Amino acid sequence: MTAQSIPILKIPKGFIGYISMIQKDIASALERDPAARSSLEILMLYPGLHALWIHRISHWLWVHGTKLPARWISQIARGLTGIEIHPGAKIGSGLFIDHGMGVVIGETAEIGNEVTLYHGVTLGGTSLSKGKRHPTIGDRVTIGAGAKVLGNIMIGADSRIGANAVVVKTVPENSVVIGVPGQIVKRSQPHLATDAPDLNHTSLPDIIGVTLKELLQRVDELEDKIQDHSVEHIHHIHAPETNDSWEGIDFAI
Repeated sequence: MTAQSIPILKIPKGFIGYISMIQKDIASALERDPAARSSLEILMLYPGLHALWIHRISHWLWVHGTKLPARWISQIARGLTGIEIHPGAKIGSGLFIDHGMGVVIGETAEIGNEVTLYHGVTLGGTSLSKGKRHPTIGDRVTIGAGAKVLGNIMIGADSRIGANAVVVKTVPENSVVIGVPGQIVKRSQPHLATDAPDLNHTSLPDIIGVTLKELLQRVDELEDKIQDHSVEHIHHIHAPETNDSWEGIDFAI
Protein backbone atom coordinates (compact mmCIF):
# COMPACT_ATOMS: atom_id res chain seq x y z
CA MET A 1 0.00 0.00 0.00
CA THR A 2 1.42 3.38 -0.96
CA ALA A 3 0.68 6.84 0.31
CA GLN A 4 -1.00 7.62 -2.99
CA SER A 5 -3.49 4.76 -2.54
CA ILE A 6 -4.90 6.01 0.76
CA PRO A 7 -8.49 7.00 0.02
CA ILE A 8 -10.13 10.23 1.03
CA LEU A 9 -13.27 9.19 2.85
CA LYS A 10 -15.97 11.40 1.37
CA ILE A 11 -19.37 12.08 2.84
CA PRO A 12 -21.90 10.14 0.75
CA LYS A 13 -24.55 12.13 -1.00
CA GLY A 14 -27.84 12.15 0.83
CA PHE A 15 -28.99 11.35 4.31
CA ILE A 16 -29.32 7.61 3.63
CA GLY A 17 -25.68 7.36 2.51
CA TYR A 18 -24.43 9.08 5.64
CA ILE A 19 -26.53 6.80 7.87
CA SER A 20 -25.09 3.78 6.03
CA MET A 21 -21.57 4.98 6.80
CA ILE A 22 -22.42 5.42 10.48
CA GLN A 23 -23.81 1.88 10.57
CA LYS A 24 -20.52 0.54 9.21
CA ASP A 25 -18.58 2.46 11.87
CA ILE A 26 -20.78 0.99 14.60
CA ALA A 27 -20.21 -2.50 13.21
CA SER A 28 -16.44 -1.92 13.35
CA ALA A 29 -16.70 -0.91 17.01
CA LEU A 30 -18.78 -3.99 17.83
CA GLU A 31 -16.16 -6.18 16.17
CA ARG A 32 -13.14 -4.66 17.92
CA ASP A 33 -14.38 -3.70 21.38
CA PRO A 34 -15.44 -6.56 23.67
CA ALA A 35 -16.93 -4.00 26.07
CA ALA A 36 -19.48 -2.88 23.47
CA ARG A 37 -22.95 -4.21 24.31
CA SER A 38 -25.22 -2.64 21.74
CA SER A 39 -25.35 -0.36 18.75
CA LEU A 40 -27.25 2.22 20.76
CA GLU A 41 -24.52 2.32 23.40
CA ILE A 42 -21.88 2.87 20.73
CA LEU A 43 -23.94 5.53 18.97
CA MET A 44 -24.40 7.52 22.16
CA LEU A 45 -21.22 6.97 24.15
CA TYR A 46 -18.19 6.34 21.92
CA PRO A 47 -16.14 9.55 21.52
CA GLY A 48 -13.84 7.94 18.94
CA LEU A 49 -16.75 7.58 16.54
CA HIS A 50 -18.15 11.00 17.39
CA ALA A 51 -14.77 12.55 16.52
CA LEU A 52 -14.65 10.59 13.26
CA TRP A 53 -18.16 11.64 12.23
CA ILE A 54 -17.40 15.29 12.90
CA HIS A 55 -14.07 14.95 11.05
CA ARG A 56 -15.86 13.85 7.90
CA ILE A 57 -17.78 17.13 7.91
CA SER A 58 -14.71 19.26 8.65
CA HIS A 59 -12.66 17.38 6.03
CA TRP A 60 -15.33 18.02 3.39
CA LEU A 61 -15.20 21.72 4.21
CA TRP A 62 -11.37 21.64 4.13
CA VAL A 63 -11.08 20.10 0.66
CA HIS A 64 -13.73 22.51 -0.65
CA GLY A 65 -11.71 25.54 0.43
CA THR A 66 -13.55 26.66 3.58
CA LYS A 67 -10.56 26.04 5.82
CA LEU A 68 -11.36 28.34 8.75
CA PRO A 69 -14.82 26.84 9.42
CA ALA A 70 -13.24 23.39 9.03
CA ARG A 71 -10.66 24.14 11.73
CA TRP A 72 -13.34 25.64 13.96
CA ILE A 73 -15.46 22.49 13.73
CA SER A 74 -12.43 20.28 14.39
CA GLN A 75 -11.66 22.24 17.55
CA ILE A 76 -15.25 21.82 18.74
CA ALA A 77 -14.80 18.06 18.26
CA ARG A 78 -11.55 18.23 20.23
CA GLY A 79 -13.31 19.89 23.15
CA LEU A 80 -16.20 17.41 23.10
CA THR A 81 -14.20 14.19 22.65
CA GLY A 82 -10.59 14.82 23.70
CA ILE A 83 -9.52 13.70 20.20
CA GLU A 84 -7.86 16.14 17.82
CA ILE A 85 -8.06 15.33 14.12
CA HIS A 86 -6.88 18.01 11.74
CA PRO A 87 -9.48 18.50 8.98
CA GLY A 88 -6.77 17.97 6.36
CA ALA A 89 -6.09 14.40 7.48
CA LYS A 90 -7.17 11.67 5.04
CA ILE A 91 -8.92 8.72 6.69
CA GLY A 92 -10.11 5.49 5.10
CA SER A 93 -13.08 3.38 6.13
CA GLY A 94 -13.40 1.38 9.33
CA LEU A 95 -11.20 3.50 11.61
CA PHE A 96 -11.83 2.67 15.27
CA ILE A 97 -10.43 4.90 18.02
CA ASP A 98 -10.80 3.05 21.32
CA HIS A 99 -11.24 5.33 24.39
CA GLY A 100 -9.59 8.05 22.35
CA MET A 101 -8.54 10.61 24.96
CA GLY A 102 -5.34 12.35 23.88
CA VAL A 103 -5.29 11.08 20.30
CA VAL A 104 -3.76 13.61 17.87
CA ILE A 105 -3.81 13.18 14.08
CA GLY A 106 -1.90 15.78 12.09
CA GLU A 107 -2.81 17.65 8.93
CA THR A 108 -0.99 15.49 6.35
CA ALA A 109 -1.54 12.16 8.11
CA GLU A 110 -3.13 9.45 5.97
CA ILE A 111 -4.88 6.44 7.48
CA GLY A 112 -5.91 3.32 5.55
CA ASN A 113 -8.84 0.98 6.09
CA GLU A 114 -9.74 -0.96 9.25
CA VAL A 115 -7.09 0.79 11.40
CA THR A 116 -7.32 0.74 15.20
CA LEU A 117 -5.92 3.48 17.45
CA TYR A 118 -5.86 3.43 21.24
CA HIS A 119 -5.79 6.41 23.60
CA GLY A 120 -2.76 8.68 23.67
CA VAL A 121 -1.68 7.92 20.09
CA THR A 122 0.01 10.72 18.16
CA LEU A 123 0.44 10.79 14.39
CA GLY A 124 2.74 13.80 14.41
CA GLY A 125 4.97 15.85 12.15
CA THR A 126 8.69 16.55 12.50
CA SER A 127 9.23 19.26 9.91
CA LEU A 128 8.43 22.91 9.30
CA SER A 129 7.75 22.07 5.66
CA LYS A 130 4.26 22.80 4.36
CA GLY A 131 4.30 19.51 2.45
CA LYS A 132 3.82 15.92 3.63
CA ARG A 133 5.19 15.76 7.17
CA HIS A 134 2.96 13.26 8.97
CA PRO A 135 2.85 9.46 8.74
CA THR A 136 0.90 7.23 6.40
CA ILE A 137 -0.75 4.25 8.10
CA GLY A 138 -1.51 1.14 6.03
CA ASP A 139 -4.57 -1.07 6.19
CA ARG A 140 -5.40 -3.08 9.34
CA VAL A 141 -2.67 -1.50 11.45
CA THR A 142 -3.08 -1.45 15.24
CA ILE A 143 -1.35 1.34 17.17
CA GLY A 144 -1.15 0.75 20.92
CA ALA A 145 -1.88 3.12 23.78
CA GLY A 146 0.53 6.03 24.08
CA ALA A 147 2.45 5.23 20.89
CA LYS A 148 3.92 8.07 18.84
CA VAL A 149 4.40 7.78 15.07
CA LEU A 150 6.37 10.78 13.89
CA GLY A 151 7.36 12.19 10.52
CA ASN A 152 6.68 11.43 6.88
CA ILE A 153 7.03 7.66 7.26
CA MET A 154 4.98 4.65 6.17
CA ILE A 155 3.59 1.99 8.51
CA GLY A 156 3.05 -1.12 6.40
CA ALA A 157 -0.25 -2.97 6.33
CA ASP A 158 -1.05 -5.55 9.03
CA SER A 159 1.57 -4.18 11.42
CA ARG A 160 1.24 -3.68 15.16
CA ILE A 161 2.79 -0.73 17.03
CA GLY A 162 3.32 -1.60 20.69
CA ALA A 163 2.07 0.53 23.54
CA ASN A 164 4.28 3.59 24.18
CA ALA A 165 6.56 2.87 21.21
CA VAL A 166 8.09 5.85 19.40
CA VAL A 167 8.29 5.17 15.67
CA VAL A 168 10.50 7.43 13.56
CA LYS A 169 11.28 5.29 10.50
CA THR A 170 9.29 3.39 7.91
CA VAL A 171 7.95 0.00 8.98
CA PRO A 172 7.54 -2.91 6.50
CA GLU A 173 4.28 -4.79 6.21
CA ASN A 174 3.47 -7.43 8.82
CA SER A 175 5.87 -6.09 11.43
CA VAL A 176 5.77 -5.44 15.18
CA VAL A 177 7.41 -2.30 16.60
CA ILE A 178 8.43 -1.91 20.23
CA GLY A 179 10.51 0.45 22.35
CA VAL A 180 12.03 3.93 22.17
CA PRO A 181 13.12 4.49 19.49
CA GLY A 182 10.94 1.81 17.90
CA GLN A 183 12.65 -1.46 17.03
CA ILE A 184 11.14 -3.41 14.15
CA VAL A 185 10.51 -7.13 14.56
CA LYS A 186 9.31 -9.14 11.54
CA ARG A 187 6.34 -11.32 12.41
CA SER A 188 7.06 -15.04 12.56
CA GLN A 189 3.32 -15.59 12.06
CA PRO A 190 2.12 -13.09 9.43
CA HIS A 191 -1.24 -11.46 9.99
CA LEU A 192 -3.54 -11.93 7.02
CA ALA A 193 -6.19 -9.56 5.73
CA THR A 194 -8.83 -12.22 6.44
CA ASP A 195 -7.74 -12.70 10.08
CA ALA A 196 -9.56 -11.15 13.01
CA PRO A 197 -8.27 -7.69 14.01
CA ASP A 198 -4.90 -7.87 15.80
CA LEU A 199 -5.55 -5.90 18.99
CA ASN A 200 -2.92 -7.51 21.22
CA HIS A 201 -0.77 -4.40 21.47
CA THR A 202 0.80 -5.56 24.77
CA SER A 203 2.19 -8.84 23.36
CA LEU A 204 5.75 -7.66 22.84
CA PRO A 205 9.03 -9.62 22.82
CA ASP A 206 11.79 -8.69 25.28
CA ILE A 207 14.46 -8.09 22.65
CA ILE A 208 17.05 -6.74 25.10
CA GLY A 209 16.48 -9.59 27.55
CA VAL A 210 16.81 -12.28 24.90
CA THR A 211 19.93 -10.64 23.44
CA LEU A 212 21.60 -10.39 26.86
CA LYS A 213 20.83 -14.03 27.62
CA GLU A 214 22.41 -15.13 24.34
CA LEU A 215 25.49 -12.98 24.96
CA LEU A 216 25.95 -14.34 28.49
CA GLN A 217 25.65 -17.90 27.25
CA ARG A 218 28.31 -17.15 24.66
CA VAL A 219 30.59 -15.73 27.38
CA ASP A 220 30.17 -18.96 29.35
CA GLU A 221 31.14 -21.03 26.31
CA LEU A 222 34.24 -18.92 25.66
CA GLU A 223 35.31 -19.11 29.33
CA ASP A 224 35.04 -22.89 29.23
CA LYS A 225 37.34 -22.99 26.22
CA ILE A 226 40.09 -20.72 27.56
CA GLN A 227 40.15 -21.66 31.25
CA ASP A 228 42.72 -24.12 32.49
CA HIS A 229 40.45 -26.85 33.80
CA SER A 230 43.26 -28.32 35.87
CA VAL A 231 42.86 -25.51 38.39
CA GLU A 232 39.81 -24.12 40.05
CA HIS A 233 38.29 -21.26 38.13
CA ILE A 234 35.39 -18.94 38.74
CA HIS A 235 32.87 -18.02 36.13
CA HIS A 236 32.11 -14.38 35.67
CA ILE A 237 28.55 -13.15 35.31
CA HIS A 238 26.72 -15.77 33.33
CA ALA A 239 23.29 -16.65 32.07
CA PRO A 240 21.27 -18.61 34.62
CA GLU A 241 20.53 -22.20 33.78
CA THR A 242 16.85 -21.58 34.38
CA ASN A 243 15.02 -18.30 34.33
CA ASP A 244 11.29 -18.12 34.75
CA SER A 245 11.17 -14.81 32.91
CA TRP A 246 12.35 -16.43 29.66
CA GLU A 247 11.91 -20.21 29.88
CA GLY A 248 8.79 -21.47 28.19
CA ILE A 249 7.85 -18.14 26.62
CA ASP A 250 6.82 -18.28 22.98
CA PHE A 251 8.20 -15.23 21.25
CA ALA A 252 6.20 -15.91 18.09
CA ILE A 253 4.42 -12.65 17.32
